[in-house]
Amino acid sequence: MPIIDLVRLFQLDSDQESVRLKMALETWGLFHVVSDQLSVSFLDEVRGLAKKFFYLPKEEKLRYRNLTDDGEFKLEGYGNDRIASEDQVLDWNDRLYLLVQPENERNLQLWPETPSSFRSVLHKFSIELRKVANIVLKAIALALELEENYFTDLLGDDASAYARFNYYPSCPKSDVVLGMKPHSDGSVLTILLLDKDVDGIQVLKDGEWSTVPIVPHALLVNLGDQLEIMSNGIFKSPVHRVVTNTQKERISRAMFSSCNAKKYIEPASCLADETRPKLYKKVMVEEYLGKLFEAFPQGKRAIDFAKI
Repeated sequence: MPIIDLVRLFQLDSDQESVRLKMALETWGLFHVVSDQLSVSFLDEVRGLAKKFFYLPKEEKLRYRNLTDDGEFKLEGYGNDRIASEDQVLDWNDRLYLLVQPENERNLQLWPETPSSFRSVLHKFSIELRKVANIVLKAIALALELEENYFTDLLGDDASAYARFNYYPSCPKSDVVLGMKPHSDGSVLTILLLDKDVDGIQVLKDGEWSTVPIVPHALLVNLGDQLEIMSNGIFKSPVHRVVTNTQKERISRAMFSSCNAKKYIEPASCLADETRPKLYKKVMVEEYLGKLFEAFPQGKRAIDFAKI
């Protein structure tokens, strides 16, 4: 699994880096990136922030819970994922899920006040990861022989981004219990800051699960379903899962970039022809994400909804 240097992608001698990127897109659907825009100390600060939050007393964390007073599930906030049925297999994790972009739509009542730096650091993290996402999306567009700004223009200024902090406690039955069930992301792009010490994310390739290696000061970029649709299936959104550990906890942080909910997405016209027909229909992002949140608790993929 390659490590892509974002600085080199757009330099004059970038051909080798671009080839490595395209190979990663075609074979794995995910890859590590390094960037001099994100210092090691800042990435460690983000890691520490998440740990401090999850170590808070339960009553403090429940101030930001993802349930209403009537017990109804909310997408944002602290807790577990939605329980859709009594026979649903639950994931072994707690999470904090927050809308970070557009900034004027943030629900700051759900943004923790403890640790005191949480809001300012998350704000900076979201801005820096948007920059990383834009660089990656431009490189992906070029790899598809599209105009460089094809995907960044589609995202536009009203794009959505959600931050998800995941806490996976140690689990005595790690051989049968998953931290997160197999799924693909409904985003355009997901960027993760993984645990420095404990691995856990696995990707399905050629029918086998492969563990994503730890690269302490790199980010993991994962293609989402929206990009699979827009690339007409040339690049795939990988199915992945999270395994548990019998002795060690694990914490990860993810940023999901998505087109605005009211926009429509479909395969780029130049990527569909007589030799490669259009594989996905035109769908509204809001409708697609609705299908995703229905499918995920059942262990199903929403991408099937968009296929022709």
